[in-house]
Amino acid sequence: MTFVSNAPTKGVVNSGKASGFHRVADMRPGHKDFDPSNGKRGPGIPFAGSTNPAAGQWDGRKLSRYRIADYKRFVVTDGEGIRCSVYVSGCPFHCDGCWNSSIWDFQAGHDYTQELEDAILKDLSQSYVKGLTLLGGEPLLNTPPLLKLCHRIRKELGNTKDIWCWTGYTWEELQRPGETPDKAELLSMVDVLVDGRFIAEQKDSLLQFRGSSNQRVIDVPATLAADDGEVRIWKKLHDQHRHIPDLYGKDRAAGEGAAS
Repeated sequence: MTFVSNAPTKGVVNSGKASGFHRVADMRPGHKDFDPSNGKRGPGIPFAGSTNPAAGQWDGRKLSRYRIADYKRFVVTDGEGIRCSVYVSGCPFHCDGCWNSSIWDFQAGHDYTQELEDAILKDLSQSYVKGLTLLGGEPLLNTPPLLKLCHRIRKELGNTKDIWCWTGYTWEELQRPGETPDKAELLSMVDVLVDGRFIAEQKDSLLQFRGSSNQRVIDVPATLAADDGEVRIWKKLHDQHRHIPDLYGKDRAAGEGAAS
């Protein structure tokens, strides 16, 4: 599923079977391309280790089991500021090197309950909490509980809290004709989307909020409002350019003088 660069999570596989689909020649065992005729699917797609669904092939309204792998209060690793993070269960992308493969199963974790929802709203109401983060697992294949939660947040808290979401889908895949409407409904309430599969060969620990360089941190309202169809990157994105140990070593050498 989606790789979360700063907070481990995992997802399920249930790609299903459909006649007429063909495997790309260089696909690794266990990975399939169900939409080989589509050439505009976003950065890095397809690649040898990817599972690529056709538009509408995976429907969260059918796949979701209303299961939550974890709920974390007041974390600082899952987006901007202090946040509350919901990790859903289930992801069919099965990215090689995923940090959260233990929750690929849609039956993993525990039930999403009214009690949990009430607790999330109470936590989000704290003045120091900036917003909610949806991770997994694959949030866009767990729309039944997440739509309920996000609609309630917007109703009770308005836009005082932002919503971040990590997904294995690319933005371009989500915009394809034939994609299920529940995904667009959830996306309409999301402020920042981190999109794309985790590609182990493009792993980069210097990236903010991403695990591999194909992934993007997207300003959703700005992208939806644009009339040119181009993705708008979140303006506050700030990647590192050097590893902290390297920077520390350079500063220390400058302070102590060059070694003789």
